[in-house]
Amino acid sequence: MINKVVKNADEAVKDIPSGAVLMLGGFGLCGIPENSISALLKTGVKNLTCISNNAGVDDFGIGLMLKTHQVKKMISSYVGENAEFERQLLSGELEVDLIPQGTLAERVRAGGAGIPAFYTPAGYGTEVAEGKETREFDGKMYLLESWLRADFSLVKAWKGDTAGNLIFKGTARNFNPMMAAAGKITIAEVEELVPAGELDPNEIHTPGIYVQRIFKGVDYEKRIEQRTVTS
Repeated sequence: MINKVVKNADEAVKDIPSGAVLMLGGFGLCGIPENSISALLKTGVKNLTCISNNAGVDDFGIGLMLKTHQVKKMISSYVGENAEFERQLLSGELEVDLIPQGTLAERVRAGGAGIPAFYTPAGYGTEVAEGKETREFDGKMYLLESWLRADFSLVKAWKGDTAGNLIFKGTARNFNPMMAAAGKITIAEVEELVPAGELDPNEIHTPGIYVQRIFKGVDYEKRIEQRTVTS
């Protein structure tokens, strides 16, 4: 069996070059690859294209890479929590492709499934539709959207085994599993790493065939973007 286990995040991301296209899993700040992002900050790679549901916040997640100007382009659906993102967008420093959240999810899923394009009604009649092919089905208009794929997918799971099989917990399942399938090289960081064969096959969300590198992460903060509590 191929040995997919690497020592830590630094070793996992060391060959990611400047100009790479990355997918970064997570939903808001839930299930983001915290250790891998920290390691990328240290490598200093530049001109990255980052495909992610969100852009983190100013001092956490992808927001840290925006602050160090390592990101050339963001392909996202929700970016409202990051003031530095807004500043770079308005100043022209950052290229941005805003995509309806369901369309983003399906474009990533299509990339992992080998489906180069699909039709969706989301965005028809808006700026999202500019320059795109449209077609009518059963009296309703649809847009043709293309798949999304990445050079490297960085995902974070609750538990994984040495063969790369992954289990996600709760909201972390929203984007991580489909991004794991859509990267040429998928790097998984996990809270708990167990020997192959120890996970219940019925509980595995991402089969190890999609994962090339895996390591046990450390010191997870698990931030919450907007904490709301009762008085």
